[in-house]
Amino acid sequence: MITKRRLIRLAFALNLIVGGLTAAQPVVGGKAADFSLTSFDGKTVALSSLYEKSPVALVVLRGYPGYQCPFCQRQVQEFVEHAAEFDTAGVQVVFVYPGPPDELQSKVAEALTGKNFPASYTMLLDPGYSFSNQYGLRWDAPRETAYPSTFLIEKGGTVFYAQVARLHSGRTSAVTVLSYFPRPKK
Repeated sequence: MITKRRLIRLAFALNLIVGGLTAAQPVVGGKAADFSLTSFDGKTVALSSLYEKSPVALVVLRGYPGYQCPFCQRQVQEFVEHAAEFDTAGVQVVFVYPGPPDELQSKVAEALTGKNFPASYTMLLDPGYSFSNQYGLRWDAPRETAYPSTFLIEKGGTVFYAQVARLHSGRTSAVTVLSYFPRPKK
């Protein structure tokens, strides 16, 4: 019987062979490369400090490619709507918002306007695409920033799910992410 994880590993391997993904992208079964970025509220956050405590759902947005990405807006809103379930499952949700450095802080504020962004979530800023480049996600085309991506990282740093969308859509839903984390026993 093929498990969900095995199926994802096979799909990712096929994508690697056919799609020509760069070696810098996290691979299922590998360790997530550490990085440090500044959060929207001005704190320096290292990925390793998060996954040492609990599993992490790392969601890379397109950010601000000259306009607010409507797919990003919907994805963030969906994760916000499921915040209690992520908290119950003990999963830290981390978004990375890439963009040009000069307007990034104000554009993230604009993107979060009207959303009740949970205190348990982290919004990291990727000014100048240092993270996007490190993870091989830079979508270097006119009016683009980074490939929308989701990486699920076990406590300790091993990646067990990776999806890199080559289109604006094709995002991993909050419900899909939650399906990978067992519900705590009552």
